[in-house]
Amino acid sequence: MPHPQYTSEEIVKRGEELYNRHLRAEVEAGNEGKFLILDIETGAYEVDSDELAAVQRAKATNPNAVLYIMRIGYATAYKIGGQVVQS
Repeated sequence: MPHPQYTSEEIVKRGEELYNRHLRAEVEAGNEGKFLILDIETGAYEVDSDELAAVQRAKATNPNAVLYIMRIGYATAYKIGGQVVQS
């Protein structure tokens, strides 16, 4: 969903910068595959295997948060499609 103050590209850029600069070393160990929900304006974040639960906690703390969502240890949060394996 578009944000009135930021483009999608700006949200991704700020989220990735904050994660790589400040959070990666703190959250990566033991959390691979979990979702990180990051408020790009405050740096506050939630980590959970349930994406919706983490988003709800982040929004409860700051209803106007601009959120960047990623899956720890993965290039993308979700994979679309699949592979047909024939035996």
